Amino acid sequence: MLVQNKVQGLRQQAKSCCQPRSHRRSLQVRASASTGSNLLQRLGRVLKDKAAGDFDRFVKGTSKTRERLGLVEELLAIWSLEDYETTLEELEEVLIAADFGPKTALKVVDRIREGIKQGTVKTADDTKAALKAAIVEVLTKNMQGGSAAKSAELVLGSEKPAVILVVGVNGAGKTTTIGKLAHKLGAEGAKVFLVPGDTFRAAAAEQLAEWGRRSGAVMGPFREGAKPQAVIGDCVTEAKARGDIDVVICDTAGRLHTAYALMEELEACKASIARAVGRQPDETLLVLDGTTGLNMLNQAREFNDSVKLTGLILTKLDGSARGGAVVSVVDQLGLPVKFVGVGETPADLQPFNPDAFAEALFPK
Repeated sequence: MLVQNKVQGLRQQAKSCCQPRSHRRSLQVRASASTGSNLLQRLGRVLKDKAAGDFDRFVKGTSKTRERLGLVEELLAIWSLEDYETTLEELEEVLIAADFGPKTALKVVDRIREGIKQGTVKTADDTKAALKAAIVEVLTKNMQGGSAAKSAELVLGSEKPAVILVVGVNGAGKTTTIGKLAHKLGAEGAKVFLVPGDTFRAAAAEQLAEWGRRSGAVMGPFREGAKPQAVIGDCVTEAKARGDIDVVICDTAGRLHTAYALMEELEACKASIARAVGRQPDETLLVLDGTTGLNMLNQAREFNDSVKLTGLILTKLDGSARGGAVVSVVDQLGLPVKFVGVGETPADLQPFNPDAFAEALFPK
């Protein structure tokens, strides 16, 4: 039997050697594509799993929002089941003050009220647990059923190169966020190509180039004053032609969501990606400044109407007491938060975890 196996092995080797070189190259390309596909499919999960062990960073980054929600602890300290309606009304006011928004705050409080009426919420500890569960429910309700478009993980598909389009208003932190994301992906073995799609600011390209140097990413050519859709289309085409690129991340110029001509330009940028790779971007992510609170809701709505977002990235959460707006934006738009920025380093760009977020706001 052993001899027979060796003979079969030699026959396979001979058959491979007799194959034309072009056929062997084709097999090698397919093998490379398969390896790249596996890498893309696991990247989102790997980043999320690594962040799960970094809860302290999440807690530190939400300290200001937690301080604003400190009144919740005072309300729970005087909790009385006989007078629960008064406490729930005050709790609703506290949540609104932390930028949860009236609709979302009411939804969260109603879930607690429902638990009280069903007899599952009796004590102050029960109320706190129900509060956290209600927040997690709001943050995850649109991610059930395994829909890739609604996943909180980074979804990069199976075709190389995966393409991420990053959009947002001026000053939200797009370029820095792209740099941090490139650093994270590169650390997991992905070859990243950065596209300097902000053709109006040479400083943005310089910043992107510096992040590329730190993370080992490649950056496409910067053409100041050129049409961004042309630059993005050409760069994505180049990245695809190289064959060794796993992920392309496209930067874009900041723009007000009320500037309709610029929003149409953004639609053209997305269309140029589709022409280059034959499909829509794997992720279209909106970067939002966490310090703007509920003001980010209108921004997100307009950007979503223009380019059909797949997710959100919230920056500067560590400098904001308005973290409750995260819950409101997800609730109102049904878009998942992919990452939150809780500090200055690449490690401070954290994959969003609804359970960790609720626990950080209301620790045991």
